[in-house]
Amino acid sequence: MTLELRNVTKSVDGVVHIHPTNLTLEAGSFNVLLGTTLAGKTTLMQLMAGLDRPTGGEIWFDGKNVTGVSVQKRNVSMVYQQFINYPHMTVYENIASPLRVARTDAKTIESRVQSVAELLRLKPMLGRKPAELSGGQQQRTAIARALVKDSDMILLDEPLANLDYKLREELRDELPRIFADRNCIVVYATTEPAEALLFGGHTATLNEGRVTQFGATGEIYRKPSDLISAQVFSDPPLNTATVTKSGNALALAPGITWKAGGAIGNLPDGEYLLGIRAHHITPFQQTPDAVAIEGRVLVTELSGSESVLHVDLNGGTWISQSHGVHPFEVGTTARLFVDVSRGFLFDRSYNLVGGLS
Repeated sequence: MTLELRNVTKSVDGVVHIHPTNLTLEAGSFNVLLGTTLAGKTTLMQLMAGLDRPTGGEIWFDGKNVTGVSVQKRNVSMVYQQFINYPHMTVYENIASPLRVARTDAKTIESRVQSVAELLRLKPMLGRKPAELSGGQQQRTAIARALVKDSDMILLDEPLANLDYKLREELRDELPRIFADRNCIVVYATTEPAEALLFGGHTATLNEGRVTQFGATGEIYRKPSDLISAQVFSDPPLNTATVTKSGNALALAPGITWKAGGAIGNLPDGEYLLGIRAHHITPFQQTPDAVAIEGRVLVTELSGSESVLHVDLNGGTWISQSHGVHPFEVGTTARLFVDVSRGFLFDRSYNLVGGLS
């Protein structure tokens, strides 16, 4: 059982929302759509579900062309970031509703509802109405309603976005367990790279209606194919700057140079774009070959567990993220260390030409 998007496009009033997209999602897989707001995640999910029809291309499911098949005729469930439950029904009735619509017999309904309620820790709340539940319990109810159908595909459109931090963390930990034994296709949309890394599976990075890369989540994080994919998978934003390669040396600015190791040393001399994530720039030296830089502090963000600095480096703003509290005053000069071995190097077309290690 697979879902295939074959050269799928979507335009509205001449405006392209989804550029030509090819994706194949396998049964039993957990797939993340990662991108900023308006990147095209919701539109792509609606096309997958049959809630919308593509302008071009085809959608195939389990070897059949379902491009024109409505969502009512597909075994698909979707969970949104809003808590969408029937307010006049109990939790039990909410969960059972899709089975009753499908005219499932009462014994099967009872068995399935009790099973999924236990899985989602909702059994004590089955007699309550949604208004009597916390936000996390309401979203669990919506997820339970999606699970009880035993759908071939479950789509979750930023389902944790409206929860407070504690509830969000709790459900993040639970979701992989919830879907672990199901032979369905799960698609989860998020704006947060940390969620994609937590869930693992496969990730598609989206930018302005384009899938820039798709593959194993860890692989994409460690080896983005291009600058856009690296930026989508970086929070705080990816730090970038032009570097000049000359022989076996890379120069970020006068006096800031280091040896180009590995395959980088074999690249033609000239200008490249360096990309490096914020947690590889710290007030302390993480590795012996870390490169020291100095920049004027523009913004400081301190929490109980980490420090974030925005500094001016040769006219550009770079961000440092490190564990612990490292107090700096705005306007002063901060000395930071860049672990260049963890950076990315992109050519003039912004394609990855190698890591710096």
